[in-house]
Amino acid sequence: MKAEHELSVTRLIDAPVELVWKIATERLVEWWCPRPWTAEIVEQDWRPGGRSAMIMRGPEGETHPVEGVLLEVTPNRRFVFTDAFKVGWIPQTAFMVGVFEFANEGGKTRYTASARHWTADALAQHETMGFADGWGKAADQLTELVETAKALV
Repeated sequence: MKAEHELSVTRLIDAPVELVWKIATERLVEWWCPRPWTAEIVEQDWRPGGRSAMIMRGPEGETHPVEGVLLEVTPNRRFVFTDAFKVGWIPQTAFMVGVFEFANEGGKTRYTASARHWTADALAQHETMGFADGWGKAADQLTELVETAKALV
């Protein structure tokens, strides 16, 4: 069920959930940002309440630090994070909650990445920023990594 003020992308990846999860969580830096942007992981503490901090870097020298916490980590199923808090449950100005789901679909993986916003204005801002293109490219990059890894097995 789609939440109010939600944007999402989905892909059907031809690989088992366990492989997609492993690559998504262990090789985050390789797919998180749409190329030519890159992600530098400051800390990714894969547990509920754990810090999720990175710096996204653009091709023109842009930097976009992202600081938040993981709300849920259910291996091989989903992880959820928000920028509403810094580690230690310290409130900060919130933009969204990110929900990344991995579901078995006939031996393949249905990957769905969603951004849930507090307001319609925040959703519109994210759309204008290029949500569909950026998150779609990230999903494609994850798919490429999984397909390459699968071919090596």
